[in-house]
Amino acid sequence: MLRFVSFSSGSCGNCYFLHDGTAGLVIDAGISLRRLKKYLTERGFGLDSFQAVLVTHDHLDHIRHLGAWCKHLGKPVYATRTLHDALSRHTFTRDWIAPCRKILGEGSTVLPIRPEPELCPSVTSFVVPHDATQTVGFYIEWGGHRFFLMTDAGRVTPEALEYASKADTVVFESNYDTEMLIGGPYPHDLKMRICKGNGHLSNDECAVAVRRFWHPGLRHIFLCHLSENNNTPALAFEATAEALRLIDAGNGHTAKDVTNLQTLHRSSPSQVYIL
Repeated sequence: MLRFVSFSSGSCGNCYFLHDGTAGLVIDAGISLRRLKKYLTERGFGLDSFQAVLVTHDHLDHIRHLGAWCKHLGKPVYATRTLHDALSRHTFTRDWIAPCRKILGEGSTVLPIRPEPELCPSVTSFVVPHDATQTVGFYIEWGGHRFFLMTDAGRVTPEALEYASKADTVVFESNYDTEMLIGGPYPHDLKMRICKGNGHLSNDECAVAVRRFWHPGLRHIFLCHLSENNNTPALAFEATAEALRLIDAGNGHTAKDVTNLQTLHRSSPSQVYIL
């Protein structure tokens, strides 16, 4: 049974953990090694409970501590060639990333984190619009479970919808409430950066996407990367919850009745979710 934990999800740092009961992987390195060890230990795991790291993009809230992880842990870091080339030049990673470099090729890549190839996760990356060197989401098939994560995106692409439409678990960005953003104190240029196609997804854009990709096999939706200044967990949750209520799931139920919907905290860890 696959387990999922969000250790942090927001501009202060991003880090997610998947574990199949024997082996694990971490997505993004936006928290310190000390915090990572503490959070893992509190949940019955340890630094030896994951064997690989995946990286979505090279913004600091996703890679700030990756260099230290590489220096002290030496675990393989999987990313696209474009992203690894950027990490090899980045101030926070360039001194330590080379020995850990592993390339995610086109199509799916099996991560050899267990001796049995058939029990290892198969990872497919897909490019999404965001103002980093390159930003990707992940579609992971592992132990019969299909897991989707897209944490930073300026818009929802057809490819993202295709993968989300096949997933059992979806981690999807719901970054800002439009009224809060437009009426808030951010400078105009920053507001446009956030909402004009290469920044982040609004609650409404997330809700529209959910109505397009929801299917009867979808068990869990986790809303991630909520803005501290332009959103609230209640607003993000209700936008997607209302979208789910409009979907007929059969037998007198709506999609909201049969789908576990959660918002992920910006700076503190979640419980261990059994997927």
